[in-house]
Amino acid sequence: MLHVLSIWLVVAAFFGAGVFNAIGTRANKSNFIRWGYPQWWCHLTGGLEMVTAVLVALPGSRGAGLILGAVIVAAAVLTVLRHRDFAHLVPLSVFAALIAFAEIIYGRGLT
Repeated sequence: MLHVLSIWLVVAAFFGAGVFNAIGTRANKSNFIRWGYPQWWCHLTGGLEMVTAVLVALPGSRGAGLILGAVIVAAAVLTVLRHRDFAHLVPLSVFAALIAFAEIIYGRGLT
């Protein structure tokens, strides 16, 4: 049961973050611009996050989805560290923990 919950938490987290980034609120776009990305980058990031959610939700592509999610989170962590925007590290740490737990479960063949 815990393995199913961990996978669906990853799916919900990435899909929710993807929708938020794809909407591209003014504050969200200004964050991406402040970090040196073009204003449309939040839409691309949101799309990739939603693709990650779909890949993780489907058993056949779960491994690829977890890898893509890890790459997205690693890029985000490097971005906020480079710009010393430490307030964003808390939610990114949650994403990293969810991915790590799901990967442990996935790697043991429990999903």
